[in-house]
Amino acid sequence: MKLQILLLALVLIVVEANAVKQGINATIPALIVFGDSIMDTGNNNNLPTLLKCNFPPYGKDYPGGYATRRFSDGRVPSDLIAEKLGLAKTLPAYMNPYLKPEDLLKGVTFASGGTVISVWDQLIYFKEYISKIKRHFGEEKAKDILEHSFFLVVSSSNDLAHTYLAQAHRYDRTSYANFLADSAVHFVSELHKLGARKIGVFSAVPVGCVPLQRTVFGGFFTRGCNEPLNNMAKQFNARLSPALDSLDKELDGVILYINVYDTLFDMIQHPKKYGCCGKGLLTISYLCNSLNPFTCSNSSAYIFWDSYHPSERAYQVIVDNLLDKYLSKVY
Repeated sequence: MKLQILLLALVLIVVEANAVKQGINATIPALIVFGDSIMDTGNNNNLPTLLKCNFPPYGKDYPGGYATRRFSDGRVPSDLIAEKLGLAKTLPAYMNPYLKPEDLLKGVTFASGGTVISVWDQLIYFKEYISKIKRHFGEEKAKDILEHSFFLVVSSSNDLAHTYLAQAHRYDRTSYANFLADSAVHFVSELHKLGARKIGVFSAVPVGCVPLQRTVFGGFFTRGCNEPLNNMAKQFNARLSPALDSLDKELDGVILYINVYDTLFDMIQHPKKYGCCGKGLLTISYLCNSLNPFTCSNSSAYIFWDSYHPSERAYQVIVDNLLDKYLSKVY
């Protein structure tokens, strides 16, 4: 009997150690994500849009090597963060028509590549999600998810890189960055009104340094970063960070500004290699395909998978560098 008790104790110690190693935190019931293509795990595939990635070589480094409708060679940050939290190895896309009610319990991503679904429309789907939780699992479970889950809002780089041109007659670069930052703060405030209490908001990234911008605007030989675009991202962050700090002091719960810009910028400025699909020139979505002769075989050696999206390996570095630092302020 004593030997059995000793063996049981050893098993429990091993299980607990593995849980810690895997980043399991029992206080986090779910991960809820809003954003664009870097967090989309398949929503766009169920939308009437050409902006899809359901074909090779996307997914080449995902288990099984098949296109999973993620804009990556493998997993994306929403997956990696869910794993880090001990929830699951992947985070389901809310628009997946095959989701069962129980698949909703550990969270979903509403993110849409190119923000085909705007973040405000994603908020409408979130209300629907909470209604489903209440219907299938009761009010108490919905309250638990709202109060204890980690909500992640990712600022869309598409707005900085592309939609500004359509708004240039109304805004200069600084005022447009401020407008986007104010909109993001308003979004967080609305999410809080719906009951979310632990919210993290990604900063803008150095979008002027993605391969597409460097190829088009960085000079044929030097391929430097598009500095005006990076300056817009910096202005967005300078406006967003103190506004979120103020909101955090004003509202109950925790609201965090997560500085992704510096980590990714440092990775971009100090790599041995970068770019993978098409060598990171202009390839994205349908231009990135299995017929492209420049698709590299070892994407984990590169920061960028295509002309806009980092590789899974780069995402993993970012998540590992940032998540523990910021989540310790929440849980």
